Parts: sequence; C-alpha cells; structure tokens
Amino acid sequence: MVIDIHTHIFPPLIQQDRSSYFSDPLFRLLYSSKNAKLATAEDMIASMDKDGVELSLALNINWAEGEICKITNDYIMESMAKYPRRIAGFGTVSLNNIVAAVKEIDRCASGGIKGIGEMRLERDLLTTRDARLDILIQALIEKKMTLLLHCSEPVGHSYPGKGDTTPELVFSIVQRYPDLSLVCAHWGGGLPFFALMPEVKKVIANTKFDTAASPLLYSSRIYQHNLEILGPDSIVFGSDYPLVSQARVLREIRNLQLPADIEEAILVQNARRILGIAVD
Repeated sequence: MVIDIHTHIFPPLIQQDRSSYFSDPLFRLLYSSKNAKLATAEDMIASMDKDGVELSLALNINWAEGEICKITNDYIMESMAKYPRRIAGFGTVSLNNIVAAVKEIDRCASGGIKGIGEMRLERDLLTTRDARLDILIQALIEKKMTLLLHCSEPVGHSYPGKGDTTPELVFSIVQRYPDLSLVCAHWGGGLPFFALMPEVKKVIANTKFDTAASPLLYSSRIYQHNLEILGPDSIVFGSDYPLVSQARVLREIRNLQLPADIEEAILVQNARRILGIAVD
C-alpha cells in the first residue's frame, strides 16, 4: 500500500474557469499561469491508478473568503464519499472571521475531514501572538484534527507561493502547541536540520515532515540526512500532485533502496497514524 499525504484537487468549475477566482490573492499567485496544473478528483484517481497509489489525502488551500472555503471543502467531502477507499481529505478555513472558522472546522469534522491544510499562516500571525491562532489550534486539538502547514526554506531559489513560514516560525508553533498534531510540508522548510541541536530535537520529536515537491527543492540525500537526524517515524510521503507527479517522488524514494521497514514507514505507516487508519 502507498499513501500520498499531500495532493490538491479542485472542483471542475474552478478547473474550467480559473480566471473567475483570481480575486483570491493566493489562488491567483499559485494558479494564474496556464502552466499551473489544476486537478479534479477524477484526474487524481487516474494518476493514482497509473502510479500505484492506493490512498491520497486531498488538501485545500487557505482561501481568503469563508464562502469559497465552504465550496471547496464540500467538493473534498463529496470526493471522499465518492471514492471512500481512495481519497481522504483536509479542509480549510479563513481566519478573517475566526468564529466562522471554528464553525467550519466543526462542520468539516462532522463530514469526515481529518484535518486542516495546506494552511499558510502569515508571519504576523505567528510573531504577534494573534489570538486567532490560539483559537484555531485549540479547535483542532479538541477535534483531534491535524494541521498540515505550508513551510518555506529561508534560502535558495524563489518560486510562486514560496512564502515566509521559515523554520524558526514553524519551531515556535511546535513549542507553543505541544498537543497539536502537526505535519510540516516541504520538509518543514529545513527545520529537521536544526534537530542536530538536542533541544530542538526534543521539541520536534513528534512532528511529521512531508516530502511534497522534494525533487524541486532538495537533493535526494535529504532523506538519508533526516533519517539519521530524526528517524523514519518523522517522514511521510507526499508528492504535491499535480505540481509534481506521484510517480516522480515515489521513484526518488524507492531508488534510495532503503530497508523495507523504513520505506514502509515513509510510504504507509506514518500516514496511517496521522489519518487514524489502523496500523499493521
């Protein structure tokens, strides 16, 4: 079995008429280029069948307005119902109205959504002790939901949507909310490297780091480095489909020729724990 914990799908209406949604600043940043791929649930199922992925976690993006959050969350829940053994889902909320955001978290949880993500938390939200963050995280903890957080490398090349949620900010979240189930996308922007510091390793011991878009960001040596620093239970396979094909990241992992139990942890078992699926 293979579980891909980082994919994105959108309703067919958005795929067919993306320009109508460019009023949203993040969506415009990520998808204004015609070369930026948008996938539906059916597109992803076809990819999964081709590349040998049994289950994918469909993520949303953090739209600015609550109404489009609801529409896209509904599509993810509909996709889960249509493909119950193939698609799991995370929803999204807008922090512009934190009361409505908490209500949407409750609604998503009732609809089988396992978490919120991929969230991009603004730097000001993380540095000013904004009360909305406390309310968001507490709601997730109470519902036993996971936060999948977009993370950014503080150095290296620029690209649309890179953002500025860099390792020191990610670390502050882990410190402040030790009871939060947290998956840090894109290797946490490099946070695991700082676990060479014993005090950092202790704090992030239960944090998960996904491999989404890894071939676009890092040498494949990053796997071995992180295995040595944090161990196999910290790494979870994510492709960032359709930005990166599922096959490409799977091939990179399998080419490492890791011991079977370690490869199994990365490709299956760690994701099962996050999603609440019984572990073999």
